Amino acid sequence: MPYESDKHDAVHHLNLHPLSWVEKYADYLFGFAISRTRDENAAKDLVQDTFLAALQKLDEFKGNSKEKTWLTAILKNKIADFYRKRSSNSLTVMSIGNEWNDFFDAASGHWTEKDYPRTFDLDASNPLMMKELGNILNDCLAKLPGLWFSVFSMKHIDDLSSELICKELKLTNANFWVIMHRTKVNLRACIQKNWN
Repeated sequence: MPYESDKHDAVHHLNLHPLSWVEKYADYLFGFAISRTRDENAAKDLVQDTFLAALQKLDEFKGNSKEKTWLTAILKNKIADFYRKRSSNSLTVMSIGNEWNDFFDAASGHWTEKDYPRTFDLDASNPLMMKELGNILNDCLAKLPGLWFSVFSMKHIDDLSSELICKELKLTNANFWVIMHRTKVNLRACIQKNWN
């Protein structure tokens, strides 16, 4: 086992500077965590857990990535654990209500006339319009059940594969696709309702 001074020298040799992590990376990691959890307290805890885990794994750092990248990878694992715990405490997908069925005609399977998707008349070059749409989207995301938000953000924010999400959250493939469908339908309806 190396002496503490040897370990300290090795850490500096690999460009790790644990004493400056909070100052350099806490705000960035907190923003990353809160954008994926929507929970300020959970985000703070995840960042603290990330720093603690990184300190415990100093000898595992090989210097193949930058310090910030390495810390972010640890945080991503902590967020996956957060999602996994949240999904195990959630209702199963099939027990969540069938309110999304109201968008479709039961006989034909097509959209109902009032819920048929409409264009948003969006001018992507207008920054105010894009900001308003972003605010509406964030409000709509905040209304999603926790498990739905977890699945959606892992897929569309973290860009994880469906297989990995199912494994991390202990979902069947069928449950994953039902959640994605319900989430997209509800987001579309929420945005359409709130977009002027």
